[in-house]
Amino acid sequence: MIETLLIANRGEIASRIIRTASRMGVRTIAVYADVDRNMPFVQEADEAYPLHGVTATETYLNQDKIIAVAKKCRADAIHPGYGFLSENATFAALCAKESLIFIGPPAKAIDAMGDKARAKHLMEQANVPLIPGYHREDQSVDALRAQAEVVGYPVLLKASAGGGGKGMRAVRSPSEFDEQLASAQREAKNAFGDQTMLIEKLIEQPRHVEVQIFFDAHGEGVYLFDRDCSIQRRHQKIIEEAPAPNLADETRRKMGETAVACGKAIGYVGAGTVEFLVDKNENFYFMEMNTRLQVEHPVTEMITGLDLVEWQIKVAGGEPLPATQDRIRSNGCAIEARIYAEDPENGFLPSAGALHFLSAPASGEHTRIDCGVATGCEISPFYDPMIAKVIGWGPSREMARRRLKDALADFLVTGVTTNTGYLCRIINSNDFAQARLTTGFLEANPGLEKADREIPFNAKCALAALYWSNLKGAPIAADQDPFSPWAQINNWRLNLVEASEYEFWLNGESFSLLLEQHHDKLKIGDGQHWADVSFNRNHSHVDLWVDGVKSCFRFAISKSCIDLFKDGAHWRFEIPDDNTLTEHHVQDSGSLNAPMGGTIVKTAVQAGKKVAKGDILVVMEAMKMEHSIRAPDAGTVTEVLCKEGEVVTANQILVAFEASGEGA
Repeated sequence: MIETLLIANRGEIASRIIRTASRMGVRTIAVYADVDRNMPFVQEADEAYPLHGVTATETYLNQDKIIAVAKKCRADAIHPGYGFLSENATFAALCAKESLIFIGPPAKAIDAMGDKARAKHLMEQANVPLIPGYHREDQSVDALRAQAEVVGYPVLLKASAGGGGKGMRAVRSPSEFDEQLASAQREAKNAFGDQTMLIEKLIEQPRHVEVQIFFDAHGEGVYLFDRDCSIQRRHQKIIEEAPAPNLADETRRKMGETAVACGKAIGYVGAGTVEFLVDKNENFYFMEMNTRLQVEHPVTEMITGLDLVEWQIKVAGGEPLPATQDRIRSNGCAIEARIYAEDPENGFLPSAGALHFLSAPASGEHTRIDCGVATGCEISPFYDPMIAKVIGWGPSREMARRRLKDALADFLVTGVTTNTGYLCRIINSNDFAQARLTTGFLEANPGLEKADREIPFNAKCALAALYWSNLKGAPIAADQDPFSPWAQINNWRLNLVEASEYEFWLNGESFSLLLEQHHDKLKIGDGQHWADVSFNRNHSHVDLWVDGVKSCFRFAISKSCIDLFKDGAHWRFEIPDDNTLTEHHVQDSGSLNAPMGGTIVKTAVQAGKKVAKGDILVVMEAMKMEHSIRAPDAGTVTEVLCKEGEVVTANQILVAFEASGEGA
């Protein structure tokens, strides 16, 4: 029986494991990197120990440090969560050697599935359908290039040692093969310590459907239905749902039984996921097996009513599966969206920094929030930028979609840029509502990353009203005298009329609003429209009446900004400052700056090099992904101000550049 559990992970998955373990009466131990000292999971655990370091290599990937803490606190077991050491066979074996229970499959099973090339050999022997491809030992560039020709373009390069979209590139022609291979190998080496590649035929417009399986140590296995994970960007899932829509019952049954057969073939124990590509005719092909709990496991929990972490702890403790296949039922539909700290309108660049304000809807029967951060926490450039997972459940897919949409609209963040609006636009799109899902969904629906640049007039009125109420010192605290005229936001003035013009900035562009204050009226105009406005403000909510028409906004106010939120839209307005007006982010046009903090992995040019528009100048890694800094125009590199391996900060100058003005 497991009495003390160490969680070798961070963020929302650490919090989620702690929640179940605590309910089961299991003592929980957290470990943390220096930058995670104030994260919620550290506070939620019964005990927490520092790993003394910043990067993943120094902390959550440092096996010796984690084992030492486990022994010091007399832990019975280690739960690796997902990512980090969760699919590391060496670590699983080390746990066994140190008489610690590894909550996951045996090292042998991890090893079998962790190497994707070996996994395909095993599945081929088990008569599991495979995608045509190359997964052999010869990893020379010439051999890989030749095999890509044999498989036939387009092909997909995949890191043999990992997943999560790291080290994965689609290659559509021989001319781009070498560049894409080098990039995929670098990313795989950084993420997994292994740059071995396999090549697969790229199946156009498939669906990504996976099956959740579970085995105990007594040889019994079940499948807990399927999930559709087709909505992906750069091969990383961002929206998942269960069950997968528009699949025949017979296809579901065959996929489930095939997934269980995969587990039996390798002597599997614990939670695992078998991933398939499904074509338009519902033929399915083995893609890979993830030997861990998946990020998207909540959608399975929502439709089955089961707690998969509880199952993991029980099975790891030697208990049989809590249910047999005939007792597992699916009820309704659940859809999950992943909120990331990233900027969809700026190439999805990661957005590191402090969370000035975070407000999430409460978890309940129909909505679930798995969040790993809180107001004041820091989104670090050293780790994955996921903030939270938001899940909606309903008796039908449409009801689940609507509940997810409402929950996303009510998830508010300031301090970093998030993809929440982008997620809302995806969920509101006609193709998503009609469940027309493929892995090419985002390419088939271009422009979803761009928010509407038009500011609705009622949003302008809400901005002006909030700014005016703050400027006039209207109280926010609930403990003030409600009968005092100073506690009212009803335009009470000693004078009959007050007119003012205020200038605001949004995305670097200014606009002005006019405000006239009458005895019992507030009139607001933007030069084209005028309206009578009244409003009630309560904490982070404002109800607004514009010419008698009501609308509701959420807001957050800081010293320099007013953030407005409505239906997934987020406007960050800069507040006028009488001393500085508003400083804007003008950069030296003769330099290229780092868009975020990270590590330089490649400098592709030297001083004096002439380049064309779009040429890669520098490649940097941040939050586990590579980002290319490209020439904004044709010109000459006058100086390279960074070197490979250097850790740089956001806005640090990387390259001095002189444009020729020739374009091209």
